[in-house]
Amino acid sequence: MSKNLIGYIVIGLVVILLIPMSAFTVNEREQAVLVRGGKIVDAELTPGLHWKIPLYDVLVKYERRLLTLDSQKQRILTGEKMNLIVDFFVMWRIVNPREFYLTYPDGLPRAGSQLQKVATDGLQKELNARTMKQVVSDDRDVVMKNVTASVNQVMGKHGIEIVDVRIKRIELEEEVLKSVFAQMRAERSKVASQLRAEGEKQAKIIRAEAERKRVELLADAKRKAEIIRGEGDAKATEIYARAYSQDKEFYSFYRSLQGYRTTFNSKDDVIVLEPDSEFFKYFGSSK
Repeated sequence: MSKNLIGYIVIGLVVILLIPMSAFTVNEREQAVLVRGGKIVDAELTPGLHWKIPLYDVLVKYERRLLTLDSQKQRILTGEKMNLIVDFFVMWRIVNPREFYLTYPDGLPRAGSQLQKVATDGLQKELNARTMKQVVSDDRDVVMKNVTASVNQVMGKHGIEIVDVRIKRIELEEEVLKSVFAQMRAERSKVASQLRAEGEKQAKIIRAEAERKRVELLADAKRKAEIIRGEGDAKATEIYARAYSQDKEFYSFYRSLQGYRTTFNSKDDVIVLEPDSEFFKYFGSSK
């Protein structure tokens, strides 16, 4: 075999080995930085096939999609000097690969560590200016918005965009939890006492109003009864008067019978009168 043929074979083998080492692709979900001799050659590689110098150029790829940082639980102090254990996460993306690589040449771990520190500092600042109640309910959205803006201000210089910062969970230390529960019980007891007092006050008002209406109704009923009774007595008197004027003797007899019925109402009734009393004038008379 000639020396030229051997040389061609060697060159062919080298080319075959170098081609896979020289070509690389970037897909739509990635962004890449090409580094040569410690300096960035290209940080705006488009999706597709690209070439590099084998064994000399270094290719660094980053996700183009959103990244999520799940923080470790952090102990944060509120404005009431109350320790909270806060669990949060940060949604972020790399928007400037060049600046990101220059700041974090050793990759995502260092970036994640600094991102957690900056987010924790932002939360501490916001929570330190508020009470626990404001953090949990009233101002929670405002807190998240302010923290997102403050972290963006710091991390934006390093090619990072913060999309959102969210609190997943807020826990209280055991001693703080007992204190909070005691305070909540005291507040609920106070509210319950106020409600009971208000209820008793309203009950007294209702009872007084009902009693007033009862008295008014009874008085009105008695007044109407007296009027009706008076009208009845007048009518009866009128009837008696007409009856007396028509037959005086019969009227006197009828009134005596009514008197007997009223007087001798029971077998045990006893009355002592003189025999010639006017009351018995119709007894024993044959007239």
